[in-house]
Amino acid sequence: MKLINKYSKFIPYLYFIAVIVYWFTNINRSFGVTAYPILLFGIPFIWQLIKPSRKLNFSLGITFVCMSSYLILAYLSDLFNIVNMSTITKQFIIYGGLFVAANFVMALWMIRNSMKRSF
Repeated sequence: MKLINKYSKFIPYLYFIAVIVYWFTNINRSFGVTAYPILLFGIPFIWQLIKPSRKLNFSLGITFVCMSSYLILAYLSDLFNIVNMSTITKQFIIYGGLFVAANFVMALWMIRNSMKRSF
């Protein structure tokens, strides 16, 4: 249990790095070299794993809470405007909702990590 508590603070950063890598691989298949700037979004998260900073952690958390709140509003507006839903649309809504919820939870987790006394 101590091991889980010790490394649980790194889960949000690993999550966002995994999302960035997934986003990069999907764009790279379609557009090639133009996808490489996407990898720059992973630098702050990798920096937090190597040398944690409470200020960077808090700013990343606030930024992603705001972006996730916007995603939640966009997801809800998309959910309410869909009239005819096929099975593919239903799958998209489920996966999109899971992604939006996970982003919001991970951003709140990052803020919680920055509020703790010892990082």
